[in-house]
Formats: sequence, structure tokens, C-alpha cells
Amino acid sequence: MGRPVTDLREAARRRLPRLLFDYVDGGAYAEVTIRRNAADLDALALRQRVMVDVSTLSTRTSLFGQELSMPVALAPVGFSGMYARRGEVQAARAAHAAGVPFCLSTLSICGLEEVTRDGGAPVWYQLYMVRDRGFCAEMLQRAQAAASPVLLLTVDLPIAGARYRDLRSGMSAPTGWRGQWMRAWQGLTHPAWLWDVQLRGGPHGFGNLPPEVAAGGVGGFAAWIKSNLDPSVTWKDVAWVRERWNGPIVIKGLLDREDARAALDAGVDGIVVSNHGGRQLDGVPSSISALPAIAEEVGGRIPVLMDGGIRSGLDVLRALASGADACLVGKAWAYALGAGGQAGVAEMLATLRAELEVAMTLTGCTDVRRAGRELLAR
Repeated sequence: MGRPVTDLREAARRRLPRLLFDYVDGGAYAEVTIRRNAADLDALALRQRVMVDVSTLSTRTSLFGQELSMPVALAPVGFSGMYARRGEVQAARAAHAAGVPFCLSTLSICGLEEVTRDGGAPVWYQLYMVRDRGFCAEMLQRAQAAASPVLLLTVDLPIAGARYRDLRSGMSAPTGWRGQWMRAWQGLTHPAWLWDVQLRGGPHGFGNLPPEVAAGGVGGFAAWIKSNLDPSVTWKDVAWVRERWNGPIVIKGLLDREDARAALDAGVDGIVVSNHGGRQLDGVPSSISALPAIAEEVGGRIPVLMDGGIRSGLDVLRALASGADACLVGKAWAYALGAGGQAGVAEMLATLRAELEVAMTLTGCTDVRRAGRELLAR
């Protein structure tokens, strides 16, 4: 068993410039929801069972026609190509080798075609519905051409959350020469990262965004996002996507039972219960506390996934017992990538699986596909 996620987080904190570490580690406002995600998972007690034949365990499952070695997928994480040299490619390779899906963010550094070509297998693709519908249509065509098997449509970003860590670190402010100097100084004071990523990994841009956005760097990206976030998106837009996409559509960003009902009515193929890792509306329920009601509403008609606070195989089993079919992990793999590149992500996934197997053994659960509420202590 390798290092736990907490150790990988600390290694990433030491290796990465502050603005990159705080970008993935932080959240909105006072970060209450981030803490709630973890605390509510910790509060779920599992039933320890004994004298059960657990000599044979199965962590395998299937999602959207894909066989998975365990009920885990790597969630979309923007900017992750800056955490290690061509970072999204390295993470996709690790995921493919481990037998789990990798989902590429719209806001990735490496473009979809590069990650598909060099990552070892087609990847899931995550899309925001932005004002520029021409961009959305083009990205759907690119994902279709790259044989992406699943589309994650993220719907909880009609406006960016108030992320104060990004303001303090220099990720989103200040502008002009002061901001450039702040960011440059952070790079110069992290020489291992500077050599690996900046000097050996370039050129850097935003591989899925229009060329003029990529050429504008962080400032161009921020301006594009600000002008393109679309608060007018409704469930009717799912039909627009369906006309242009012939694979599974999974809606990411639901916390409310009524929204789950609306998603079913819209004909989606899956749901991700998520509060965007605590990065949008602070003070909302944790993902794990919102999960049971949504799973009950869905009633097994489509897969229900969950993200937010998953840091161990123990947390994965807690989520399965609460109604999830699988989990997305985001911060955990970003820490691992920042700590050790592809090898770090591979280590994190191996540890997650080993922890899951230990938790299954000690709860008497022999197959993840049969994990249910009976595993939870009342």
C-alpha cells in the first residue's frame, strides 16, 4: 500500500507553486463546504462484520458499457497539465493502466486529441454549456471524433464561485506587472516544478479553447470564462446537446432531489451528485449527505455517481453504501500528479484500491456491486 492522499497532498504543497496548489486545494468563500464534504464522510460509521468468508473479493464494476477495475473514475480537473509535465496525459496513462476512466476537463492544458493519442485510450470528456454555442458544437464534434465514450455535462457553473484563495495566491489577481511578478516568483522558488513543467513541458496553452484564448495565457482564459459563463442554461439545453452527441450524457453538479427528477425527465444517462468540490456555493450540503435522497429518487434507472471529499478506499465504500454506483475523485489525483506525475497517480489509485479491499474485507462485503445501506451502522 502506498502513501495515503493526505501525504500526497503535502508532497504536492511543497512541490507546486502556491497558486497551483491553492487552485486545486481551495474552494469558495470560507470553504465550509470543503470541510463538510470530508467531515460528513468521516461521520458515516460502517458495520464491522466477522466470521464471513471474504477470501474472494471483487472490486470490478461496469459503467456506461465500460468495465472498471473498481468503482472509481478520475474527475475533470482544470489546469492539471501544469501540475506535472503534460499532466493530463500522464494522469490518463495512469488511469488506463489501472483500469479506470479518466475525464478530461474543458479547461485542460493538453488538448483532447493529445490526451487521446498519448494517454493510452479514449477519455471521457467534460463540457460546460457556455454562451458560445459554436464552441460547444465544435467540442462535441472533437470529442465524437476522438471516440470519447462518455460526456460529462457540468451544470453548476452559471457563474464562478467567490474563490478567495485564488485572489490571494495570484491565480486570478492582481493583474498587470505585479501579478506577472507574483506568478514568476512562485515559479522561480520551486525549481523542480519549474524544470519539469515550464522548461521541459511547454509550450502551454488551453488545448480545448479557441487559439486566441490560449495565446492570451491566464488573462485571456479568465476573460473568456467571464464572458462565456451562461446563466440562461436550462434543462431544455440537454436536448440541444443530445442532437449533437450520440453517446451517454451524464449531468454533473446535482445536490437536490427535484433536480434529479428533472434530469430523469430530460433523458440523461447518468448523474453526478456534486457540489463542485466546494468551489461554487459555500455552505451547501456535502455531496455524501445529498446522495441518499437522489439515489432514492433515481431508483436504479440510471447510474448515480458522487464526488466531493473522496480521499480513500474507505470513503469509496461509504459512498457505495449510501447509494452511489461509483465515485469521481478530483483533488486526490491532482495532489498525486503534483507530487509525482504519472507514478504518483498510479500510486494513489493502487492505494485507493488496496484501502477499498481492506474496508470490504472488514465489513464482510465481497462484491462492490452489492454494497448497500446494510454496510452502514444505524
